[in-house]
This record gives sequence, C-alpha cells and structure tokens, in this order.
Amino acid sequence: MGPAFTGPAVMGQVVMKHAVMRQEAFIARHQDEWAEFETWLVARGDSPRQARASHVQWRGLSDEDMPARYRRLCQQLALARSRGYSPVVVERLQALTQRGHAVFYRAAPPQWRRALEFFLADFPRLVRAQRGCLWAAAALFVVPLVGSFLAVLYSPELVYSLHDPADVAMYESMYDPANPERKLGRESGDDLAMFGHYIMNNVSIGLRTFASGLLAGLGTVYVLIMNGVMIGSVGGHLQGVGHGDPFWRFVAGHSAPELTAIVLAGAAGLRLGLDLIAPGRRRRVDALIEGGKVGARLCLGVFAMLVFAAFVEAFWSSIGWMPAGIKYAVGGVLWAITLAWLALGGRGRDGSDHAALPRDPSSARPRMVGPGDPAPATARQGRQRGTS
Repeated sequence: MGPAFTGPAVMGQVVMKHAVMRQEAFIARHQDEWAEFETWLVARGDSPRQARASHVQWRGLSDEDMPARYRRLCQQLALARSRGYSPVVVERLQALTQRGHAVFYRAAPPQWRRALEFFLADFPRLVRAQRGCLWAAAALFVVPLVGSFLAVLYSPELVYSLHDPADVAMYESMYDPANPERKLGRESGDDLAMFGHYIMNNVSIGLRTFASGLLAGLGTVYVLIMNGVMIGSVGGHLQGVGHGDPFWRFVAGHSAPELTAIVLAGAAGLRLGLDLIAPGRRRRVDALIEGGKVGARLCLGVFAMLVFAAFVEAFWSSIGWMPAGIKYAVGGVLWAITLAWLALGGRGRDGSDHAALPRDPSSARPRMVGPGDPAPATARQGRQRGTS
C-alpha cells in the first residue's frame, strides 16, 4: 500500500497541538516571574508610603530590578500577541503591564514634597555616606577650636597674635556684661538687617569651605583650621576677661546648625579634594564631576542650615535679657535635634541608607536600551532567545 494521505484537517490538528504545546511551555517558563512581578506590585508598587515602611522586611524582588523586569514583561506580551496565544494569557500580561506602567509613570510628587523628603531623609543619608570625610572635617575644625581656646586662656597675650587689637576691643564691647539690655553679638543694626548680614557671612564661609576643596583639599583644610582657631581664640579671650557669660548665651542658640553646617561643608570639600588626587579607576574629570554632584547636594542642605542659623542668631541669640538657663536649654534642644536628624534621618525608610524607591522618577522608568542596559536577547522577526 502507498503512504497514507494526510488531509488538511489532520494538518490543522497537528499545527494547533503544536501551538498549544508552545503556549503551555511559554506559561510554564515565565509564570513564576509573572507571579513575582505581581507580588511586588501589591506589596511595594501600589503605595510608596507602605513600600518605605516595609523595605527592611521585604524579601522579594529588589526595586532596582523592576524596570528591567517591566521591559521583559512588555517583550513577553508582544510575543504572546504575535504568536496568537490564548486571550487569557494575553489579558493577564496586559493587566500586569498596565499596572506596571501606572507605577513607573505615576505623577511625580509636588516640588515642596520632594524638597521636604530631601531635607528630612535624603540629605541625612548623604551625610552619613560621607562619614570618613565628615569625621576628618570635624577633627580639623574642633581640635584647633579647643586648642586655641585653651591656649588663649593659659596665655592671654596670644589673642593679639591672631586678632587686631581694635577687633579684640570690639568683641569685648559686644559682650560686655555691664550692659545686659543691649543686643548681644552686635554693635548696631536691627534684627532684620542683621539677619541678612548673617546669611551673607555664613553662606560665604560655607561656600569657601567647599569650593576650596578644588585645591587638592588643602584649601578646605586651611579654612577649617583657621575658622576653628579664630572662634576658639575669641571664646578663650572673652572667657578670660570675664565676658564669657554673654558670649556663651549668644552662641548657645545658633551654634548647632551653624557649626555643624561648616563641618559638613568641609566634608564636601574634602570629598572633592580626594576625588581630584585619588580618582581610583575613574578618569579624573569623571571623579570630579561625581564629587561635584555629591558636594552640590550637600551644599543645598548646608545652605538651609546656615539660613536657619542666621535666623536664630538674629532674632533669638542676640536677646540680652533672656536668662542663661533658657538660652542653654534651647541650645541643647537644637543640638539634640540636629544630631538626631543627621544620625537617624531616613533610616525608617530602609535599613541601609538607600532610598526605598528611586527618588528620581526618570531613574525608575524603563528606558530604551542603551550601552548601560543589558541587551535583550532578541533575534530577527521578534523572536526572543530563551523564550519559548
């Protein structure tokens, strides 16, 4: 007998069976990652606030992997449509991609909210990430301050080696305890005018401290040491001549944000200097650009701290009749708030000083494939390698 004749109906059944088998293999291969994606959407994508609160306990897909997962899901949806897979499969993938799109392309938060998140959480985390430079800057500022204070107390004539005699006389009159009704820390000027003066003075010192880091970090080292020496010597002289009480009542209120901000500016400058002289495997220009970006973000926080310090200095610290106990109590509270903010700010959102979700919306959105992205495994005619 001759070979059996294969009719169109039999061929259709074979093709349909093969298509069903390919669809089943496709589902079996990818259903676990679809389930993981859906679990992430429920647990972390629907509510940013809930995502931040649960970041420490979360053990599923990392947030950084989700843009790539979303791109892969879109590829799988396109593949399912082109192969004519079951509407059930296509609708499920369509629903997942729509939910993913809603998460990645949700409206950005208002500018005021983003600014608030930066100052309350992102800035403290950025400060802690520079802890090495921070401790170095603190030592370069505090050690000369304490040393010059003690040196002038022990040898009062040293103050005239550091300050002009006319300036020393001006400091003594500004903190004269014989006139408790006058404004502390100033010779003239109303509160509002002095507020503007303090802003200009404080911000200029902070910017010089940071920008001088471009001199291989040596400029920042010099500025930190000299500021410490000048402040400490004035404090030691006033303490030695009996004008210590008005001086300490004046500096107690604004010292926390102002001195801390100067140290932070110094840390940013040291970071810039290190990137210049020790770029590592990076090109020197790339290291400087990266260090400049970090320093600029640090300077935003430093600027806000210095403006707040100027406000306190102008409208609170200068009050001469306020009892010392109240001044010291307010100063202690501000020191506690400042240190707690920098040490703990942003930790509730994650356990490793990284943002729970990317703060830059563009970094969380799936991008077109470029040199920095893993190349999708695709062949001609839309077929995915490794995707059955």
